[in-house]
Parts: sequence; structure tokens; C-alpha cells
Amino acid sequence: MEKEKLRLDKYLWSIRLFKTRRLATDACNSGKVKYQEESAKPGKNVHLGDVYDVRTEGRRWVVKVTGLLHTRLKYEEAIKYYTDLTPAEELEKAKVQAASFFSGKRLSKIGRPTKKERRDLDDFMDGEE
Repeated sequence: MEKEKLRLDKYLWSIRLFKTRRLATDACNSGKVKYQEESAKPGKNVHLGDVYDVRTEGRRWVVKVTGLLHTRLKYEEAIKYYTDLTPAEELEKAKVQAASFFSGKRLSKIGRPTKKERRDLDDFMDGEE
């Protein structure tokens, strides 16, 4: 027997648009989730075919409900329960924005060479001259 009712905040959390259910609830309450151009409350029942405009921390999503997911599953399974209708220009904007977040800091575990690596580098550079 399939459960008939599913809250919007639980659905957004279970399809992995938000890390926690609390973040999904807060997004609904602050007007970041819209259904038919109006803010959607976290307790709104989700139905097949509904289209939601969702603003998350990183980007804007336009998702169409293709299945009701009551529990959180791994990403590969969760993406089967919605269709991403996000316009292409939004996706491009998200890519550009992600690229601009590079802070210039060095990556973890990649820093100054060890003594051995420095010797090998010196030997290599001496061979070129």
C-alpha cells in the first residue's frame, strides 16, 4: 500500500535538493520554494506532475515530480523521482559561479615538496642545463 500524502519539505529533502529536512522547511518558509508562482508551504502535499521552482544555496532548480519518494535514498536512485527542467542559462550561470569560487589556496596534501622530492627535482633541473 503506497502512502498517499507526502509533505513538500520531506520530498525536497528525500530527492537530495537539501542536506537536511530542516533546511528544506526553512527554504519553504522563507519563500525560496514556489509552486505556480506562489510560495509553497512545507506542509503542502506533493502530487505527481507538480512543478516547483526551488532556490538552494548554490543554484536555482525547476523540478517536475515524477514519483513520490518518502525516504532518502542514494543520489543515483533519488534522481529517478524528479525531472530537472532548469533552463540551460541557469546551469551555465551555476558553472561560472562555481569556477569563480576558487580561492587560490593550495589543495590539501599538495604543498611544499618533501626533501626527497626536492632532491629529485634539483637533479632533474641540473640535467637540463
